[in-house]
Amino acid sequence: MLTVDFDRLGLRPGERVLDLGCGAGRHAFEMYRRGADVVAFDQDADELSKVRDLFVAMRQAGEVPDGAEADVKEGDALSLPFADGEFDRIVAAEILEHLPADIQALAELVRVLRPGGTVALTVPRWFPEIVCWKLSREYHDVPGGHIRVYTDAELVTKAENAGLVYDGRHYAHALHAPYWWIKCAVGVGNDDHPLAKAYHRLLVWDILKGPRVTRWTERALNPVLGKSLVVYLHKPEGPDEA
Repeated sequence: MLTVDFDRLGLRPGERVLDLGCGAGRHAFEMYRRGADVVAFDQDADELSKVRDLFVAMRQAGEVPDGAEADVKEGDALSLPFADGEFDRIVAAEILEHLPADIQALAELVRVLRPGGTVALTVPRWFPEIVCWKLSREYHDVPGGHIRVYTDAELVTKAENAGLVYDGRHYAHALHAPYWWIKCAVGVGNDDHPLAKAYHRLLVWDILKGPRVTRWTERALNPVLGKSLVVYLHKPEGPDEA
């Protein structure tokens, strides 16, 4: 289930890309399939081990083009172990809402992005997210949980203040918003509730089968109910653009 539109990001084969806070690796895997030189970065060593194993399996299965490279790196988003301007593209999907020092993380992200390079930032969208917060404290008040709810304007302003130029945005995963509202209403950990189980089966079926009816429905609903906000930006080539 991808949140980022890689065509909109401008990703091309052979480019060096960073998946910042990669988690289970969904975006890193897609960038690898597209022929990029991928670094999957996270602070969770167990997750990174699984991501590395799948990178190897993808290569062995012939799922990636010749010349594509992929590796993992463990570390802190507030102090990235990379050189200035090292990456052509960066994806930071659903990470900033977890970080107390989000401004520092954005500054590091900008530092390691080359001039002219592009970034996709994704966070939970304000309206679906605030409903979850109102329905359940358990949803967000947990170790490592969400510590803020971004408005579109706040995310764009913080990114621009860090030195990026705003290019556009879209919303994604409208069908997932009601699922999380249900979960928050019946108990986030209550996976056996009949309504939560039924909706989860629908989402799994949609992800596996990708039927046209749900794709069309989600595209129509994304502007209103999209669970994720996706913002695209670039680093200026020089001082005249800044």
